[in-house]
Amino acid sequence: MSRIGKKILEIPEGVTLTNNNNVVTVKGPKGELTRAFHPDMTIKVEGNILTVERPSDDKEHRSLHGTTRAILGNMVEGVTKGFEKSLELIGVGYRASKSGNKLVLNVGYSHPVEIQPEQGIEIEVPANTKIIVKGIDKERVGAVAANIRAVRPPEPYKGKGIRYEGEYVRRKEGKTAKK
Repeated sequence: MSRIGKKILEIPEGVTLTNNNNVVTVKGPKGELTRAFHPDMTIKVEGNILTVERPSDDKEHRSLHGTTRAILGNMVEGVTKGFEKSLELIGVGYRASKSGNKLVLNVGYSHPVEIQPEQGIEIEVPANTKIIVKGIDKERVGAVAANIRAVRPPEPYKGKGIRYEGEYVRRKEGKTAKK
């Protein structure tokens, strides 16, 4: 039995969850999220408790069981607290700024790179070497942060680039001169 799948999910006050043919809509103080789930999964809402059940012990149903419960948990957490990912720029002259709602990155290219955030995603630049991506959908917050990081991923020789806060970059030794 899936450990995560069999966990019950308590729906906090101020959050409404509606299930219409496995299309679940979660409304909360920060916004609304809708997602369609696999038709074999049974999503039950009784009072403020949500449970996910699977029809059989097939491999596909076992894998969907925990995934469905985890996604529903993230939806509930997103509309109550929200999610955020922090990125840091490391390198001489590397900096970020905001122009309107666009993120402008100067990371060693001949031109600044502009990134327009998706709807529902907010980008903050508290310092010129720190970027915070916020939103209610965990998947989209992570995807936007990954797209920003992909502009200049950290390189292993000097460690320059855009990295997640607290990310460890394994360093390599440079070339050595022949004797």
